[in-house]
Amino acid sequence: MYDTILVPTDGSDPANRAIEHALTLADRYGADLHAMYCVETHRYGEPALSSTELILDNLEDQGAAMLEEISDRADSSGIDCRWNVCHGRPWEAVRKKGAEIDADLIVIGYQGQSHTRTDRIGSVAERIVRTADRPVLTA
Repeated sequence: MYDTILVPTDGSDPANRAIEHALTLADRYGADLHAMYCVETHRYGEPALSSTELILDNLEDQGAAMLEEISDRADSSGIDCRWNVCHGRPWEAVRKKGAEIDADLIVIGYQGQSHTRTDRIGSVAERIVRTADRPVLTA
């Protein structure tokens, strides 16, 4: 049913639930897992000043650490996992990555770290669900 699963993360609790679902589905269906973290450069701009560059470097490092942990968990379950850190708008980056790897499924948290209301879907998840050309599971 699923050969390739994409799971983006921002480190939020909903993203962590999505990771659990993605790992379970990848194990069940023998799918490859692709994990990604997107540094939201539109919030900071591309690095031109040293302070901005430091912020973006820190965010990249945090994202890579999260993705390495996902990869380690996948490896321990015998799941092939690849990961990448990118820059841009997360919803656009997820759609682009999904197309690039021809994902059969995108598994995403229903809201991210910046979301304060627990009764609503986050803007990134909403845009992915609304515009994706492939199935999306929110957790």
